[in-house]
Amino acid sequence: MSVIVQKYGGSSVGDLTRIGRVADRVVAARQDGHEVVVVVSAMGKTTDQLLAMAREVSDAPPRRELDMLLSVGERITMALLAIALQQRGADAISFTGSQSGILTNDRHFDARIIEVRPYRIEDELARGRVVIVAGYQGMSYRREITTLGRGGSDTTAVALAAALRADRCEIYSDVDGVYTADPRVVPGARHLPALGYVELQEMAESGAKVLNAEAVAFAKRERIQIHARRTDDAHGAAGARETVVRAEVAPSPRRVRAVVGDADVAWVRGAADHPAGFDGLLALAAETGVPLRAAEWTSAGASAWVSLPRVPDWDRAAAALASAGLTVLDPRSSDAVACVSVVGDGLTEDGGVLRDVLSVARAEGCAPRSVSSTPFRITLAVPRASADPLTRALHGRFCEG
Repeated sequence: MSVIVQKYGGSSVGDLTRIGRVADRVVAARQDGHEVVVVVSAMGKTTDQLLAMAREVSDAPPRRELDMLLSVGERITMALLAIALQQRGADAISFTGSQSGILTNDRHFDARIIEVRPYRIEDELARGRVVIVAGYQGMSYRREITTLGRGGSDTTAVALAAALRADRCEIYSDVDGVYTADPRVVPGARHLPALGYVELQEMAESGAKVLNAEAVAFAKRERIQIHARRTDDAHGAAGARETVVRAEVAPSPRRVRAVVGDADVAWVRGAADHPAGFDGLLALAAETGVPLRAAEWTSAGASAWVSLPRVPDWDRAAAALASAGLTVLDPRSSDAVACVSVVGDGLTEDGGVLRDVLSVARAEGCAPRSVSSTPFRITLAVPRASADPLTRALHGRFCEG
């Protein structure tokens, strides 16, 4: 029997009725002849509610205690799903991240998986059971409970798929795969039936919410095929759409595959004459537990982007950065900025795509605060209020017609 790993997000298990539907889908997969490992997220908005409770108690709750608190959400879901499966006659057992053999580094709230030892899972599969695993969590080499950051259940699923040599990893959510833009921002966004690892990783790192960036990076390293599907589509229904993520995909006639906006970011800058310099920015970020993305240094100074969902104690971290003389622009700032990125392949081959991107921005009356580019992504830092209109304009230019 082939092993498949299925991951169900918070909206898919948002209440007991939805958990029952997931159980039905898992039973159907078993009837198709698969051994099934299921990774689950916390129900609905449980993680947000637990975070809000912690912040009512403290402005800067310790990250270790946050991990102890937040890991409860997935444990509730895993137990309820195991009970629902047993009610349907399917032998099932639930495991926490640590019981599943997911070992991480010693960081709290945004730990990284360093090894997976799925021995207990393999034993239970051999006994004919469905194994339910709490996503988003593991155990550090110091035997501390850790969590993997926002979207970490995706990483759990892909890591288990690699360790179990699964046939595939199925990611279920409230959308039927990946689109050329967020359909809530761009009504004309198109469904993408297939994507390569590099393109999807660039989209995820730019702020797309469909799949976690670390999970895509893991899949790329281990060559795990991902199927992104909608939970509410009937099992095996004809015409149900999905996005398949794999190493080899047919080349696209369009250089730009997607446009991604991300307003949930902060921009940290230091002037060229800042006494700490670029090394100081990096050291301070490490000291305050702030993961940086797109850090750069030029003769004008140092700058970096921070993805705010990855920093639970942002107020404390922002105060520390500001007290060191760095400029911090976050969504509360009067001149807050957002990132808008176009993602594709060969974007810098002749300068034409970058030229067109800047032309669209000018036509929208949007003056970028910064521009960065790679062969796979062009990112503009723009005033926050301009992000959605610019996303729609760039999508119209590159992804429609």
